[in-house]
Amino acid sequence: MRDKFVKYFKGDTIIWMIILFLAVISMLTVYSATGTLAYKKMGGNTSYFLFRHLIFLILGIFITFVVHNMSYKIFYSLSQILIIISVPLLAWTLVKGVSLNEAARWITLPGTGLSFQTSDLAKFALIMYIARLLSANQDKIDNPKKVLKPILLWVVAICGLILPANFSTAAMLFSISLVLMFIGRVRFKHLLSVVAVGVVFITIIITIAWNYPNVWRFGTIKARIENFANDDSDSNYQSNQAKVAIVNGGIFGRGPGNSLQRNFLPHPYSDFIYAIIIEEYGLVGGVFILFLYLYLLYRVGIMVRKSERTYPAFLVVGLAFSLVFQALINMGVAVNLFPVTGQTLPFVSMGGTSIIFTSGAFGIILSVSRSMQNAEQEKENNIEIDNKEDEIV
Repeated sequence: MRDKFVKYFKGDTIIWMIILFLAVISMLTVYSATGTLAYKKMGGNTSYFLFRHLIFLILGIFITFVVHNMSYKIFYSLSQILIIISVPLLAWTLVKGVSLNEAARWITLPGTGLSFQTSDLAKFALIMYIARLLSANQDKIDNPKKVLKPILLWVVAICGLILPANFSTAAMLFSISLVLMFIGRVRFKHLLSVVAVGVVFITIIITIAWNYPNVWRFGTIKARIENFANDDSDSNYQSNQAKVAIVNGGIFGRGPGNSLQRNFLPHPYSDFIYAIIIEEYGLVGGVFILFLYLYLLYRVGIMVRKSERTYPAFLVVGLAFSLVFQALINMGVAVNLFPVTGQTLPFVSMGGTSIIFTSGAFGIILSVSRSMQNAEQEKENNIEIDNKEDEIV
């Protein structure tokens, strides 16, 4: 059985198992979290959202399967195309995008009725392009004009266009870019300068939000920070309902499908799905989910250590950090460590665009893993051939 699995699903087997575990947990939790909503909105069909979500999960695993059979070298060239496309798409989203909660984050594909979140594509493209620039300029890494400046131009452009509609995603992407540059051997003093500028910029944003809450979504930013700081029962409704769910879960949970807070917690199938997981599967289930993401980062770390090339190493670590950072932020919001951000739990929360791009990231990581396994196998075969030739001689 294992041989058949490895034959078709190449790369790191453990990463494949992590994907499958996340998919199963996603199906169970989304079904539980959307049952009441589907009953009210879909004429008693409690499985409506489950089947819709299942289609995206199957599509996602198919995308992972297809991408992992591709050479990761394709993404070296593709990253330049995607980063160029991302800028006008983000600009168009700000002007003509579909709004939800006063934020223009989606665009609709003409003639299809399908919409997708352009920031997901931009995040994907920026990480791949930073990996490309870092790997291509390792011999010039100490020259900020040759390396740091072009990277920051794209980081500022992408994050700046995401910022008006989605502050949390812009901040997270900026942080991931810094981590990737640090791993890419950009000098620490240069990174400190960038961090200092970033802190000043965030301070300015918060100051504007406090004094001009009606500009863009600054009012939302201000409200979320105030709610998080004050922990008022009326204004901090989402976080307080999440706390109730976590307390209800205890150590071992109420059991699959027995959540009570799904009827009170806003977005229990996306932003606050981790609270539902803890309520139904307890602290044990919550720790298990956390372990899956951290173990994914650990497996990628092993790949980076073994990699003999810089581009695949930077590529997989950037994608892995983006997935794990997003997961940790989602979990932190659910347990009230961070203000409400709107970040979903990768490959677990219900959603189309998020699952598709997460699947693409998984596919690229597994593509690099597959290439490394093939290289190791070739080395072993060459050693065996050399040994046989020595024996003949």
